[in-house]
Amino acid sequence: MNTFAYLFERFPSFNQTFCSREVEEMIRQGMNPLVVSIRSEKEGTGHDYPAEFARAVHHLPSPEEMESEAKKLREERRLPGPMGRALGRWGARGDKMRVYEAANLGPLLKARGVRHVHAHFAGIAARTAYWLNRFYGIGYSFTGHANDIFRETDFPVSLANLVEDARFVATASDFSRDWLAQKFPRQAKKIFGVYNGIHVGKFASTASRAGGGILTVGRYVEKKGFAHLIEACRILKERGVPFHCDIVGEGPLQESLAAQIDAAGLAGRVVLAGPRSQAELLPLYAASGLFVLPCVREAGGGMDNLPTVIMEAMAAGLPVISTPIAGVPEMIVEGRTGWVVPEKDPAALAGAIARALSTPDLAATCGEQGRLRAAELFSIETTARRLKHLLVRLGDVRPGSDALKQDALLKKRLFRRPAILLHASGLAGL
Repeated sequence: MNTFAYLFERFPSFNQTFCSREVEEMIRQGMNPLVVSIRSEKEGTGHDYPAEFARAVHHLPSPEEMESEAKKLREERRLPGPMGRALGRWGARGDKMRVYEAANLGPLLKARGVRHVHAHFAGIAARTAYWLNRFYGIGYSFTGHANDIFRETDFPVSLANLVEDARFVATASDFSRDWLAQKFPRQAKKIFGVYNGIHVGKFASTASRAGGGILTVGRYVEKKGFAHLIEACRILKERGVPFHCDIVGEGPLQESLAAQIDAAGLAGRVVLAGPRSQAELLPLYAASGLFVLPCVREAGGGMDNLPTVIMEAMAAGLPVISTPIAGVPEMIVEGRTGWVVPEKDPAALAGAIARALSTPDLAATCGEQGRLRAAELFSIETTARRLKHLLVRLGDVRPGSDALKQDALLKKRLFRRPAILLHASGLAGL
């Protein structure tokens, strides 16, 4: 019996390996979730997981198949009333596939005894979960991350709708928890901070940090601030500071970043290294002396929240330089695990890099303190346990016997449920 279901737009995904880690850890902690992927993954995942894990993922049919089936049921008047009315009112509005996805998935969840669905991102999967709740009474929660909550959208099911109908909302930092609580004050009591998690032990390294190796990892997009890092490297070169910088990733700004590197005469010293899998990143973390991610706010309001690559770099024992964007100051303790500089300020960024490279003992101490902080805050065992307890206390999720054996606190969480959930799950009289 599945205790709950994870619902993803696409699973597993190269750019969302933290989701794979969380699912695996939930399974390890005895929660036995059903994993549903709306779309098939066509790219490499960047994550090593057991073959049986991949085979256990349930994929929905193609959009054409789901739409055809829903229309057929509607014509035959075999579509449940709420769905028929929703489709009838929809007209030419977009995002209709979420309705079809919910119509297709609901019977499977009911057959598996699933009463609660959890999605990552306030996007496609969360909006499908919204309709599952409307059509089948299956509750949902979601984890909000960054642009999915910070940027406005015009979907028929809005962020406000998602937050209002969710049993609870998790979000990846205290900053975004407070941001959502201020935006939706009536829902503030059901919004919680839950950090993304990593396998901290995989990144621990005793490799030498000698030399000027600067590493950064991320999509080649505005919010990563790589243009400002390249300009900071130009300043370092002008000052005669020895360094080498690898920018790992890919994305729409690749050509403009490459042109900037050439124009600054940094070819060979600043390298656009292309995408790397998780396994390929490990030796890069180990061989580098410093991690830099100069996050910025985009013109449209988009920004990073709690970049996973920063916690990975901390776990690898690297001192980190970043900016005071969203949840980043929750990760970096100024002068103890790294340095925080103003966004879009290449001169300040260059100064911090030069300081780190010229004081290797201080940098090493910052790296070691960062590794300890990553173990305390971001271990996947800790972060998955926090979400698990929210699912049991606020979602209609009954943990299985394996989960209860591993975590005695779950039984206490089970009997601290709000009265409406205790009644709905038949536990009020127990």
